[in-house]
Amino acid sequence: MLCRSLGLLLLLSKFCLIWGLPSSPTVALGKTKVTGRTNSTTKIDFFGGIPFASPPLGTLRFEPPVLRTSFPSNVQSFNATSFGPACLQLVANLMCELPSLPNMSEDCLTINVFRPAGISARAKLPVMFWTFGGGFHGGTSADSDPSNLIARSVLRGTPIVYVSFNYRVGPFGFPRGNEVGATRGVNLGIKDLLAALKWVQANIQFFGGDPAKVTVFGESAGAIMESMIFLDSQISGLARAAIFISGSPATTPAHTAAQGQSLWQSFVLAVPSCTLFALTPSTLPCMKKAPAAELLFSAGLQSQDSWEPVLDGEGGVLSATPSILYAQGRFSKIPFISGNVLDEGTDFVPQIPLIKYSTEFIKTSVTSLLYSPTLPGVSPKELSDQLDKLLALYPDIPALGSPYGTGNNTFGLDSGWKRIASLVGDLLFQSSRRMWLRAASSHGSKVYSYLLTQPPLGRDPSLGVDHPSTKPYFYGQALSNGVASDAELSLVVMDYWLSFATSLDPNDGKGTQRPKWEQWTTSQNRLLQLNGAKNQTVMIKDDFRSQGIEAIISNPLVFLH
Repeated sequence: MLCRSLGLLLLLSKFCLIWGLPSSPTVALGKTKVTGRTNSTTKIDFFGGIPFASPPLGTLRFEPPVLRTSFPSNVQSFNATSFGPACLQLVANLMCELPSLPNMSEDCLTINVFRPAGISARAKLPVMFWTFGGGFHGGTSADSDPSNLIARSVLRGTPIVYVSFNYRVGPFGFPRGNEVGATRGVNLGIKDLLAALKWVQANIQFFGGDPAKVTVFGESAGAIMESMIFLDSQISGLARAAIFISGSPATTPAHTAAQGQSLWQSFVLAVPSCTLFALTPSTLPCMKKAPAAELLFSAGLQSQDSWEPVLDGEGGVLSATPSILYAQGRFSKIPFISGNVLDEGTDFVPQIPLIKYSTEFIKTSVTSLLYSPTLPGVSPKELSDQLDKLLALYPDIPALGSPYGTGNNTFGLDSGWKRIASLVGDLLFQSSRRMWLRAASSHGSKVYSYLLTQPPLGRDPSLGVDHPSTKPYFYGQALSNGVASDAELSLVVMDYWLSFATSLDPNDGKGTQRPKWEQWTTSQNRLLQLNGAKNQTVMIKDDFRSQGIEAIISNPLVFLH
């Protein structure tokens, strides 16, 4: 099957060479001629760096995006042959100044469109809209190459248009504190996402895409952001389906902007131009004028995990905790796929050889992650008591810990590391996924779930099948790593993804022969195990570690928010 698929890819390439393709594809957006480029090897048209919002500079810094669906009337042409710069984010050298940053800018709200070369503007192809991950503090759309995914879509007779975009990250995209909370200047990265989706609705038809057939998909922070706009049905009219890779609405603990006030003060204090204003109630006027390099340097002195989505009340992006909105049915009912890898927690617990990962250490670590004084009825004592009960379900037995299936091997670490890695993976990912699937399925949504168990090539074995393991498969990067089972699995995953995006069902029968992917329901709660070993991509019961995960789900305001 693999040889046949690769052979067809070569045949497609020869056909395109004979056919001939324009070297500079163009699209008219209003009165502006947008010129892209065609990759002569992949036969894919690319249009990059197109602004979808006004530059978030000066008075627009720390403000929601100002949507821009067309160019100014005096712009007759636009060169879209390259990606726009990444949004400002930390690099290895925190002392660097802005001019030396590699292709970064605060003026970064741009969108990219890829399509099979030569398609008609009237093709009305399904659209796959990608949101990158990066912990809310890093990443860029330029890091993901969709060439194999698009080639696969053409090969199986279900061609797609692919869209990616940049959003603000770190303190520029997810600032916290009293002032930004009062001015609605929070969750800006998610508001950038919504603006980009509105641009797609206004313009994708001119590139041959169908605005009525948009599927959003993302990994990690990207999946969390896209899943959050399911809440209060903010995604309504912007997409018809979604694929979430290792991220759900409740993956990120719910805190308020005000809880980040001390973080904001520390941030302002380290900005030389604004130090004198740090402890005053009016820092924004200065912070909007300060050089971006000063803000970026200050950001490097803060914890990068501190810049993340917050609760912002009615009319905001996250009006209430996901568990409350689930109970009220306040979420979109469009179809989606949500899945995880086997060992979600290993990347989120530092490996420190001399540390004793005792019960008290674990309790302290988890408390700092979860405790929120703004949540009703959750006191420090209540959290402590519930953690004691939960930890009893995650005993310090290496064979039960993560990475799973590694027996008593502790990789030179205290055995408690595998214990906390298991707990954190279930707290942040597996339980939040299960809780969301239950809510959606109980309201009649068509939902699917998966668990990736294929060990990644070249990764540290102490991390197991860890958080970023899925991307090489759905982007086709695993096709060429020399491992047959990886290549086979990559084709299967791409076919499932493409089938769902084009037909709202992962089982269209096109492409590779693959097992039927059954819907996840509250009565069956079965998911698809993704594994390239022979006969290992199969439906399995979604009941692993049921006692621990059930204890988490049954106390959502304590553990999931």
